[in-house]
Amino acid sequence: MRKLKTIEIERLSVEEFHESRKMPLVVVLDDVRSLHNVGSVFRTADAFAVSAVYLCGITAQPPMPEIHKTALGAEDSVEWRYFKTTQEAVNHLQEKDFFVYAIEQCEGSTLLHDLDVGAVVGDTSVGGFAVIMGNEVKGVKQEVIDMCDGCLEIPQYGTKHSLNVSVTAGIVMWEFAQKLIIE
Repeated sequence: MRKLKTIEIERLSVEEFHESRKMPLVVVLDDVRSLHNVGSVFRTADAFAVSAVYLCGITAQPPMPEIHKTALGAEDSVEWRYFKTTQEAVNHLQEKDFFVYAIEQCEGSTLLHDLDVGAVVGDTSVGGFAVIMGNEVKGVKQEVIDMCDGCLEIPQYGTKHSLNVSVTAGIVMWEFAQKLIIE
């Protein structure tokens, strides 16, 4: 086995990425404080061809050197939009028939690996899916959870009951990619 050189990896240009087919998933950041977390979410969203990243509230917006440091240019390839409040973003998504999930530990939440996107879609017209990632300390706000169509929870088996928001976003994007991307 030999590690591939960067030049050997067939990568899309930013223009080609913009024109390429995207996974019908929007990642929403609800008051995420760390610019490095924001950059990491952009980079992972690029890797999984996520439709867009919505930045809400105090979440920083590109261009910012701290975001670029971890995004490595993905803030230019991934479509993004800013909303003053996460509630505005949820309203916008639901108006477009998106099924919106908070990623949070809630009563009645669905374990991430148990999500059946086919059952959600069923015979209805679903415009896509959106997942809301919460603030590093407080998580997703209750008033935002109240607006969501459901909550998804990542099972955790250790002594901690939380994950870094960018790690959570990566796990969630990977799970949706397995369910939505047809190779």
